Amino acid sequence: MTDLATRTPLDVPSLDVAAIRADFPILSRQVHGRPLVYLDNAATSQTPRQVIEVFDDYYGRYNANIHRGLHTLADEATAAFEGTRETVRAFLHAAESREIIFTRGTTEAINLVANAWGRANLKPGDEVLVSLLEHHSNIVPWQLLAGELGIVIKVIPVDERGVLDLDAYRALFSERTRLVAVNHVSNAFGTVNPVREMAAIAHAHGALILVDGAQATPHQAVDVRDIDADFYAFSGHKVYGPTGAGVLYGKAELLEAMPPWQGGGEMIRTVSFETPTTFAGIPHKFEAGTPAIAEVIALGAALEWVEGVGLDAIGTWEQRLLAHATARVSRIDGLRILGTAPGKAGVLSFVVDGAHSQDIGLLIDQLGVAIRTGHHCAQPLLTHFGVDATCRASFAAYNTLEEVDVFAEALERVIGMVR
Repeated sequence: MTDLATRTPLDVPSLDVAAIRADFPILSRQVHGRPLVYLDNAATSQTPRQVIEVFDDYYGRYNANIHRGLHTLADEATAAFEGTRETVRAFLHAAESREIIFTRGTTEAINLVANAWGRANLKPGDEVLVSLLEHHSNIVPWQLLAGELGIVIKVIPVDERGVLDLDAYRALFSERTRLVAVNHVSNAFGTVNPVREMAAIAHAHGALILVDGAQATPHQAVDVRDIDADFYAFSGHKVYGPTGAGVLYGKAELLEAMPPWQGGGEMIRTVSFETPTTFAGIPHKFEAGTPAIAEVIALGAALEWVEGVGLDAIGTWEQRLLAHATARVSRIDGLRILGTAPGKAGVLSFVVDGAHSQDIGLLIDQLGVAIRTGHHCAQPLLTHFGVDATCRASFAAYNTLEEVDVFAEALERVIGMVR
């Protein structure tokens, strides 16, 4: 399978970016009297009309609760909801649809693993390896368990480019290592981690691996069986879908052995005051209560849209955007790019001497350009590199080379105002 580090323009067809942009109503709006240039895709991607229309269709035609209803609307809603489960299974190349659990997003998926698998399997002194590149959502749940259970968190270091140190990773394992928690792609730097190799190393030591795929799924095809991931999580709103819907993939044998995390309706088989409650099988054991039905169905539409465009084509186009943006901003005096890993995803993080990232973000917005500023929920990583915030431009299938030029020109103008 082609990944970001090895893909070339000859591998895939070119994108019809104008046709793609026509699918996104928001891209036609103006901000402060200027055409919107949206470069905050690592935080939330925009949503095509094919996904937006799902909400009108669901609420206007077959709004009903799922699974237990016997009427037509309930049957239609259940079929659409469970159809998305199969769409996700195919998207991740999982073996079975029952290995797909719907969550509110990557954060909830990781918390589910920490609270269900972690509490059942981790003991004082057991070790969890977490990389320095992680988003807080793949750090804090393990810290909470460390405080409660006495487990030990070991940090996988990175080099000056933001590349994970594989030799150091190998050296961190001991007989007490139980889990590796690592992102597939760094949200702060765009580094693409060698998760397949990391999984093989973890399994050789008898440990499991959880992969945060929130930043990978919008940019490259993912095969959880090829990676041999034990758990893999992603969020709908990063991959052209809605907020409030995400996915946890887990190997069936692991999910079956895990206790439920939350209790309520749908996840039970029997409830009685006289005997212990018995639970439904997977995936429903982990989906307590009424889910975000419309959002999940819309997630399915988003994944179908992505696959219709082609992830290889998207990833290759984003590499061209990244290369052009990198060349443009590298000319700016006093600007320093953080995260220079080879083959990284379409994320450009930078700091400017004598200018605060927040000032740059606020002023560039006045010129119609949306970027993200701050610590990007990656404070340990930025602290390691001696900064407390960066500016981050991140790219998607609908961005254009002309938008990159507008961004670079606006950035030069803003820097001239704040220095």
